[in-house]
Amino acid sequence: MNNSFDDVIIGISTALAEGAISIIRLSGKGCIEIANKSFKGKNLTKVNSHTINYGFIVDNNKEIIDEVLVSVFKAPKTYTTEDVVEINCHGGLFVTNKIYELLVVNGARPANPGEFTKRAFLNGRIDLTKAEAVMDVISAENNAALSIASKGLLGFIKRTVDDLRQRLIDVISVI
Repeated sequence: MNNSFDDVIIGISTALAEGAISIIRLSGKGCIEIANKSFKGKNLTKVNSHTINYGFIVDNNKEIIDEVLVSVFKAPKTYTTEDVVEINCHGGLFVTNKIYELLVVNGARPANPGEFTKRAFLNGRIDLTKAEAVMDVISAENNAALSIASKGLLGFIKRTVDDLRQRLIDVISVI
């Protein structure tokens, strides 16, 4: 079930509030090149997968916006199975939004809610029970809800459903 996506999506992965850091995530073919346009440091198109790279995000006038760490993850060993870039910047709302807007100008499209997980599902990285479990983890408000959601992420729900399905098939075949 391998689908092709023609665009690079972008989202802010951390809460939109002031904090120590913010993480801006890009996914899709070409995301490394888009991030590289504004990165002053190593050439991101030439770094190894699953590496963290120190440098600066610069605007189109080459003015420094922020000091950052950029993680590069190359397909297929990523959450979406596509190339993924994560930019760890300082957590101010203004600087986070400025970097986000710059990357949109450079070619990324704002992701719809849940679109990173949707891509992971459509690309066969996770099944529907795990996709739903991701949302359950995010919305968990107590330990019991988090425990159940975590079991879904680990495949417990899928294994339980598969086991029950097999039992039904066995019973039906006997009948």
